[in-house]
Amino acid sequence: MNATRTPLRAAPAAGRLHLLVFRPPAEEVAQVCPLMRALDAMEAARAESYVSARDRIQYVAAHATLRGLLAAYTGLDPGRIVLGRSEEPYGKPQLVDPPVPLHFNLSHSHGLIAIGVAADPVGVDVQRVPSPEAVEMVLPRLHPQEREELRALPADERTVAFARLWTRKEAYLKGLGTGLTRSPAADYLGDRDARGRPQGWTVRNVPVQPGYAAAAALRNHPT
Repeated sequence: MNATRTPLRAAPAAGRLHLLVFRPPAEEVAQVCPLMRALDAMEAARAESYVSARDRIQYVAAHATLRGLLAAYTGLDPGRIVLGRSEEPYGKPQLVDPPVPLHFNLSHSHGLIAIGVAADPVGVDVQRVPSPEAVEMVLPRLHPQEREELRALPADERTVAFARLWTRKEAYLKGLGTGLTRSPAADYLGDRDARGRPQGWTVRNVPVQPGYAAAAALRNHPT
């Protein structure tokens, strides 16, 4: 196990979520090069595989910031933290060394990054508001009640409502550890009937800049 120093910040208490939403640096590779040193070999190779400089910078900023946060909680240097994947169908990222009871998740999309850290399973998702055409393509994949709610909205409200719904759904599925290997139609994450939502989880949208939607899902801590 790696040697540790005193953590810089207290880990989230049970039932609490530490959430960070931010934009990556401007498209200047020089700003990202120092961050590359925090990544492991697999992450660095993934970063180099991006053709677009913007996408590469976004990836590096997201993963280096995650490592920085985990370092603050654990007392390890960011580059010495060992990450792995769980055995769940989606293979959720998890801490291997140090083996501390921290759960985390990250999401990045079109210049916006979200990272969540908690004492219990957590999922986060951020998306840019899609086009009306994209919404129509995905509607058939949703839970029947969600489809009904969205189709009842005026056309000019539907894209934002869909983005808010979809981020709730993805955050929940990422928290479960299934991702989209579980059918998006299997669970109701709509606005109208809180009683119909998945039991044992708190799922909420979080405020972000116009043109985007974001959400976080946290499994309720046993009492």
